[in-house]
Amino acid sequence: MNLSLYFNPVIPEELDFFTSNERNNLIGNHLLIHTDEQHFPSLDTVKLALLGVPEEKNAYNNMGCSEAPDKVRKQFYQLFKHQEMPPIADLGNFKTGKTANDTYIALQTILSHLIENNIIPIIIGGSQDITFANYTAYEQLKQVINIVAIDSRFDIGNEELPFKSNSYLHKIILRQPNFLFNYSNIGYQTYYVDNDEIALMDKLYFDACRLGEAQEDLINCEPLIRNADILTLDMSAIRFSDSPGCKHASPNGFNGKEICQLSRYAGVNHKLSSFGIYEYNPSFDIADQSAKLIAQIIWYFIDGFIIRQKDAPDIIKNNFFKYFVSLHDNAYEIIFYKSKISGLWWMEVPCENKNPAYSRHYIVPCSLKDYETACRNEIPERWFQTLKKIKPI
Repeated sequence: MNLSLYFNPVIPEELDFFTSNERNNLIGNHLLIHTDEQHFPSLDTVKLALLGVPEEKNAYNNMGCSEAPDKVRKQFYQLFKHQEMPPIADLGNFKTGKTANDTYIALQTILSHLIENNIIPIIIGGSQDITFANYTAYEQLKQVINIVAIDSRFDIGNEELPFKSNSYLHKIILRQPNFLFNYSNIGYQTYYVDNDEIALMDKLYFDACRLGEAQEDLINCEPLIRNADILTLDMSAIRFSDSPGCKHASPNGFNGKEICQLSRYAGVNHKLSSFGIYEYNPSFDIADQSAKLIAQIIWYFIDGFIIRQKDAPDIIKNNFFKYFVSLHDNAYEIIFYKSKISGLWWMEVPCENKNPAYSRHYIVPCSLKDYETACRNEIPERWFQTLKKIKPI
């Protein structure tokens, strides 16, 4: 596949980035960049691929977000590289189609190719409806997946209204055949979410973590993120004072430190194979504050990726402590695993007739708190939610 046909090259002069001996350790000097001069890079050894997707035709009230990719690049290139930086390519900006649907169709082909070749795409939008194209890339691969969204809203939308970036989840849910096993939202703000949407999330056994709950102890979000194949970040999840460059930003939201920590959790997650950052609009930014924050979010994702450990129980069968907990007079037995390598926890969801399509979902990331909950003879919520998905009760 000739990927270069789908991308416009990066123009370093427009990014105001230059190479000098004093600044040799900047990330921009260590990327494999698609430019007119260097042409399209070989991806043989590449682990991560940046790609701008300047698509906004279905943006909800956020025209101008298509200008985001190069603004982010300018800031990202000027950060210092990690000591053990993995091979990273910048593919350039994706050539959008005449219609948004044309963009989705072409983009899903590119993303599925990258994912199939174990290259993690880091997508810089553009509007968040691009998440739909990200999802359909896994559809092409026949892979049942989990999506985690860091967002102030659920983006379920209304089927009677035209499709926009604030209704991408509805389009994914209705897709048949469906390859979405679970959706989790982190950071929703109750005053922006209809009660009917919360009820629908419960009905579908999806996970939702309010902003206040997440901020009480950010580590509680780690198991949710560790279960993700796709992480989609809407910049409206970050408070205006930390990220003014979003039309839908509000006074409340995650701060810069918190969002970088969540991004690092995503980088560490061996299961996660694509990451998208959306809805940044340079026309609302102040002193490039949001562009700088997104650059740092990507930096922390890479920081987590560098220390990835493929130590989940469904990958390796040893190096674990294994705990059996019986609940409700032996009505349920939950098997917990604790990695001897990372100290992370998982729990196994039993099923008599296992569906091969769900083989990646019977071992659920959890925390020490879930184990302690089971030891008190209480069923951990995330275990029960998964059980209801694979074995309707």
